[in-house]
Amino acid sequence: MKKIYVVFLAVLAAAILAGCGGSSYIQDGKMKESITEQTLNDRFVEVVGIGRSDPNIPDITGRRAVSRNAAVVDAQYRLVSIVKGVKITGGVTIEKAMETDSKIKATVDDSVRGATTTKTEWTADDGCMVTMRLDKEGLAKQLGVSIEK
Repeated sequence: MKKIYVVFLAVLAAAILAGCGGSSYIQDGKMKESITEQTLNDRFVEVVGIGRSDPNIPDITGRRAVSRNAAVVDAQYRLVSIVKGVKITGGVTIEKAMETDSKIKATVDDSVRGATTTKTEWTADDGCMVTMRLDKEGLAKQLGVSIEK
């Protein structure tokens, strides 16, 4: 019984250290050679943003803060790029709708800024990878449109 308990604790500790939520893009302090940068399904748009900081920043907190901010901006840029291609009611893309309606553009911008960060990982050199997710149904409700599948 003791042996099973120890194995359970070891597995639990490994899961916690690995981050538990989704796949890790970092292995042994370095980015993996291959990562899935974006996912688009019926419910979510999910992207990975990558950022680095100035290595001359003297403390780890400063380097990590800068690299995380850069990764978030990169992820938001990727989200906007994907969202623009999503088709809404009538077969029009969100990008086309944004061209004629500034309210739609503002709503998309606000939605992307409010996207959920599902994972933050740092490399050994204090670079950062951020996984962000945007709920397409929530975006459609905010826009007052239906998203075509």
